[in-house]
Amino acid sequence: MSTQDITADQFNDIVNGNEIVLVDFWASWCGPCRAFAPTFKAASEQHPDVVFAKVDTEAEQALAAAADIRSIPTLMAFKKGKLVFNQAGALPPAALEDLVQKIKEFDIDAAMKEQAAQGDAEQM
Repeated sequence: MSTQDITADQFNDIVNGNEIVLVDFWASWCGPCRAFAPTFKAASEQHPDVVFAKVDTEAEQALAAAADIRSIPTLMAFKKGKLVFNQAGALPPAALEDLVQKIKEFDIDAAMKEQAAQGDAEQM
């Protein structure tokens, strides 16, 4: 699967409706964004089981503001609707591949149970 452009109207459905979603927040005037685009596209073709979405921060300013985008490119990764990675800056191909593998291996259910248990302990 290749990358797909998404809008604010699609964002929650895409993030919550897929196991793993990587979102590239970018703009056409941004040199590092344009340089990262081929890396992001190549990764999308190597991982058809992952959704690789792109948000044009110029066209989707309200979404960029809601996501607290302060610098572009910014890459966010979601697993089962939960944000598991958020970093500004373009990643080299090997780092992006490593990130995708770590997200695939990450046990979000165990992490959520642990977080809930810590919250319960703090309320005691």
